[in-house]
Amino acid sequence: MSRRGLREIVLLLAAFAAYSGARMLADPDLGSARATADALLGLERLLHLDVEDTFNRVATGTPWAAAAMSFWYAALHYLVTPLVLVWLFLRHRDRYPTARNGLVIGSALGLICYVLLPTAPPRLMPAGFVDTLASTADLGWWSSHASAPAGLGHFTNELAAMPSLHVGWAFWVAWVLPGVLPRVIGGLYAAITAVVVVGTANHWVLDAVAGIAVIAAGLVIAPRLRRRAEPAAALHIPAPRRADAEEPVPVG
Repeated sequence: MSRRGLREIVLLLAAFAAYSGARMLADPDLGSARATADALLGLERLLHLDVEDTFNRVATGTPWAAAAMSFWYAALHYLVTPLVLVWLFLRHRDRYPTARNGLVIGSALGLICYVLLPTAPPRLMPAGFVDTLASTADLGWWSSHASAPAGLGHFTNELAAMPSLHVGWAFWVAWVLPGVLPRVIGGLYAAITAVVVVGTANHWVLDAVAGIAVIAAGLVIAPRLRRRAEPAAALHIPAPRRADAEEPVPVG
């Protein structure tokens, strides 16, 4: 593996460690997070977007769907995104820096929201929703603590619901893939992910919308930062030495 490849792996692992650690900085007050969720649900009702209960009843009422959605939520978020990053690095190096930076910037914006606006997901509301992952935990490695593996629930922030980076990262996949067919497949992946996060009672509809918004902002900011950095870098490139330049004559 090249030195640049190793550097990218180290940088992305560091970014993921920061992402995981920063999720723990949010206020753990469940009462306040539920109040925020109530306000969010009120806005959804005003906009006629409050479909969480319907999606959750359909998901939990169909055992095979509940199992498939739990697997999708617990696994693909952590598999598809890294695989697309690696593919871009190996096959589309010109697209990679902007795609990577957009993902990092958008995720950082999401983490800021987690700290400033802790929000209870539907499954942590007093009544009315079934925690799909908890009800299917005997089928996989996940637990009743969102997508955290069994026994590691205390390492995750369960009030990091707004925005949904599951949906945001899936949207990123659809956006950065080159070509019509890959983007169609990516769009389908993002759409299913949005249905899954709502159906499993892990996110509100507006969480999904916010997830798309922060990643879209990252993808808009990233190329502008790169364009600003390129002229500055060019100023520090030493002028090439002329082949016919005279060698200095040693003295003494």
